[in-house]
Amino acid sequence: MERNHYEVLHIGWDGVRRVHGSVVHIDIINDKVWIQYDGTSQPVAEALLETGILREDIVLGFHPAELRQYTDFAVS
Repeated sequence: MERNHYEVLHIGWDGVRRVHGSVVHIDIINDKVWIQYDGTSQPVAEALLETGILREDIVLGFHPAELRQYTDFAVS
């Protein structure tokens, strides 16, 4: 089975506190790029557009399904 799951994580230590958390989470589902989480200061969707990925191939999965129709991106 092909795995199309990608994440960028913070992992390590901040003094005595353990740090572990997602910065970006992307899945490829049915030939669409699903941005599941974007914790960056520069939107990942914009970076993907700059690389040539089409708006209709990007889903902002962090928005509820009923709200995705109001974005400039794919709904699913």
